[in-house]
Formats: sequence, C-alpha cells, structure tokens
Amino acid sequence: MARTARILSINKASFLNKASFDPGAFLAQNGLGRTIVELKKHQTVFTQGESADTVFYIQKGRIKLTVISKRGKEATIALLSAGDFLGEECIAAIQPQRMTTATALTACALLKIARKEIVRVLHEENAFSDVFVSYLLARNVRTQEDLIDQLFNSSEKRLARALLLLARFGKEGAPETVVPKISQEMLAEMVGTTRSRVSFFMNRFRKLGFIEYNGTLKVNSSLLNVVLHD
Repeated sequence: MARTARILSINKASFLNKASFDPGAFLAQNGLGRTIVELKKHQTVFTQGESADTVFYIQKGRIKLTVISKRGKEATIALLSAGDFLGEECIAAIQPQRMTTATALTACALLKIARKEIVRVLHEENAFSDVFVSYLLARNVRTQEDLIDQLFNSSEKRLARALLLLARFGKEGAPETVVPKISQEMLAEMVGTTRSRVSFFMNRFRKLGFIEYNGTLKVNSSLLNVVLHD
C-alpha cells in the first residue's frame, strides 16, 4: 500500500508539473539549456555558413535576416520582431549550417535555446509544441505571401507592404506606427528594386499622407490603400 501511494504521489506530481508548464514563462527567462542574450544595434546574432546548434526567440527588438550569394551579392530576406523565432532550421538534422546571417536592427533581447533543449520541450510539452507549430505555419504563410508579392505585385505595392510589415500591421497588438530607422538601400533589397525607385515612391507616399518621413519614419494605416488597390 505504501509503495502504491508513493507511485500515485509521484504520478500526481508529474501531472501537476505538466499541467503547469507555461510556454510564455519558458520563453521569458533563463533556465536549463537557455540563456537571455542582450545585443546592441548592428551586432550579429549568427553568420551564414556557421554551425547551427541553437534556436533564438526574440523577446524585444528587431532582427534582419540576410543572405549572400556565391557572387557576393547580399539580399535582405526577412525582418523579424518580438515574438518571432530565428535559427529554427537547426532542429532538422539535415541542416547543420546557418542559411542566413542575422543582425540586430535595434537593441535586442533574445532567448538562446540549445537545440537539445528545444527538441526535448517539443517532445514533452504539448503546449509549447502548439505555440511553435503555429509560428512555423504562420511563417510559411508569410513566405508564400512574399513570393506572390514578388511575382505579381508592382514595386510600389511591394514597398507599401514592406512598410506595413515593419509597422506590424496585421499582427497582434497595436501597430507600431513609428518604425525603426531603416535605410532606403535595405528597403530596395527587400522590395527587389533600386534605391532611386524606393526614394521616388517614399516621396510619393509622403505627399499623399500615407507616411511621415522626416528623420523618423511613421507609417499611417492609409498606406493600406496602396496594397488593396487594383
């Protein structure tokens, strides 16, 4: 009887521990296999081609992902913000190296999670698995939208969409109308056009009242009209 009671007590404790797992708390603090890392603006998180053995979760700040071709041409392929993961490709054993370079656009706080730890949590904690899979699906949809944007939309629409994404329109919470400082060269890389075209459209958006661009960039919701207009 005593042994049975002890087993039941252990099982109950295990159940309570499972039930109390909080993905938000897990992603907010240091712990086994995970460390909070503070980055300054322009500091590199990881570099294309280096060994990939950690996943990062952005607690605050903005990160840009870039890739360099064999000919040395650099392109910005994504801008990430609080609530996003990066480096998640390391979970797949078939991808031992970083495919991109991640650089801080602003001061950032990241949670660095060892591959072994995130794999363990994904296997053992359904609540975290749900959060992570939902993120990956949303990221996949975003990638498809980016591809469609490049294939079918004009450079003007692509620029408008990039600015709206920078301002977090369509994401949870209130949009950040004032976006981090970003160069027209970087916008041109994201949009797939020239800096002169970006400058032309930015001036046009400003004259139409869609943005305010004087030292800092403020994006107004009226810019949606450019994206929605056929």
